[in-house]
Amino acid sequence: MAGRGSTLKQRDRTDLSSTLSPPASPFETRMTAKIVPSVLPADLARLGADCAALDAAGVDRIQWDVMDGHFVPNLTFGPDVIAACRPHATCGFEAHLMCERPEHMLPAYIEAGCELIIVHPETLQQPHRTYAAIRELGVRTGVALSPATGLGLVEHALDLVDLLLIMTVDPGFGGQAYLPSMEPKIAAARSMIDDSGHDIELEVDGGIGPDTIAGAAAAGADVFVSGSALWRYANFVEGVADLRRRAEGAWIASPRPSSPAITKLT
Repeated sequence: MAGRGSTLKQRDRTDLSSTLSPPASPFETRMTAKIVPSVLPADLARLGADCAALDAAGVDRIQWDVMDGHFVPNLTFGPDVIAACRPHATCGFEAHLMCERPEHMLPAYIEAGCELIIVHPETLQQPHRTYAAIRELGVRTGVALSPATGLGLVEHALDLVDLLLIMTVDPGFGGQAYLPSMEPKIAAARSMIDDSGHDIELEVDGGIGPDTIAGAAAAGADVFVSGSALWRYANFVEGVADLRRRAEGAWIASPRPSSPAITKLT
């Protein structure tokens, strides 16, 4: 972490414009829609190759859906699998821990190469302490809210959060249908983040594909997790480009006053 701090100090010395301009709003840096594939639909026999292909297609990072068979029914990726795939991609990895007591798993998934750890507040005995612990381990903190979980479970801790994930399906299974009833919740989350003044990404996950991404984008999301839908394209390059184009098109069609990035996209 010392090297990272030195880099930041050097950047401060060489980029004087950052000290002469007012702080950017959360939207001023949102120049392109971030596409994050879930590798849950991947062929496990060629997981490393798929990670390499996704990276080459220009994804922003790769999501690992980690399920423990308790918080959700299925069992999926352990840290050893993620570590084995880490050399195959240069993009970031995020771990979505759909697990009971994820506090005990944090070091293993960070050591495996995940730069963003997403947890569900319902699974935490001490949410504030867990969010802070993730940052203290040198990575970013994400909080996921299931469809039935209200924004109130995270509103009190936004100063400790780098990403808010709104689930647009119930967690635990891939290939589910998108819940358009979550769009008002996405919009409310967008307003909550903007009002807080914190730089927090707003991610959506569940049923995100060519027919649904625009609705989530118009509601205020800026990061989009796509699983099964991305695998249905002829190739990842085509899929990533199409999903990004549709999301950015929705931003332009439904601009919000707090979104300078909308103007830049036009």
